[in-house]
Amino acid sequence: MVEHGERLLGDALKLAERVRQAIEAIPGMHVNRDEFVAPGRAFDLDPLQVIIDIEGMDGVTGYRAADWVREHHAVNLHLSDHRRISAQLTFADDEATADALLAALRDLSSSAGTLRGAPAVDVPTPEQLRLDQAALPRDAFFGPAEQVPADEAVGRVCAEMLTPYPPGIPAVMPGERIERPVLDYLRSGVRAGMSVPDAADSTLASVRVTIET
Repeated sequence: MVEHGERLLGDALKLAERVRQAIEAIPGMHVNRDEFVAPGRAFDLDPLQVIIDIEGMDGVTGYRAADWVREHHAVNLHLSDHRRISAQLTFADDEATADALLAALRDLSSSAGTLRGAPAVDVPTPEQLRLDQAALPRDAFFGPAEQVPADEAVGRVCAEMLTPYPPGIPAVMPGERIERPVLDYLRSGVRAGMSVPDAADSTLASVRVTIET
């Protein structure tokens, strides 16, 4: 990188742009880019991460798409959620690895009909994601707590962090009062393939909540 960094990264940036343009032409796929960069949104983006919205594939989740690409083409995508997949390019990539990715994505698009029917994810509105902070995070996390069935956790103060990955941003923090839309989002996401790695019960059949006196 010291001797050839400008050339290596320059070539990677050019390759990423070619990949973006090629993916944009694949039916059912759209590369997220400019719509995320604006005042009040992201300041900029990593040009070597290619975020692909597959909502146009009509009912195919990103979780199922990523699994299919891995199984049928031995290509590991970077991250996936209910409607997106992503590819992480580096200076180690070249035309051959880019073409392997594009071949896998074109095959994915043409095979979309076999991938529908995955459990739907109940995505809440931005307003519903803003939970009431009923206690200090420290007090809720380290204080008296119990594990209760998920349905009984609605209205209770959470004693753990519940983070859907991706994006890796907590949906519920310790001390926040759990509301039904957020809980439904997380539980439906887990059924569809979402990972919530920091939950005491990663299946979210139960949730850790504070014991309120």
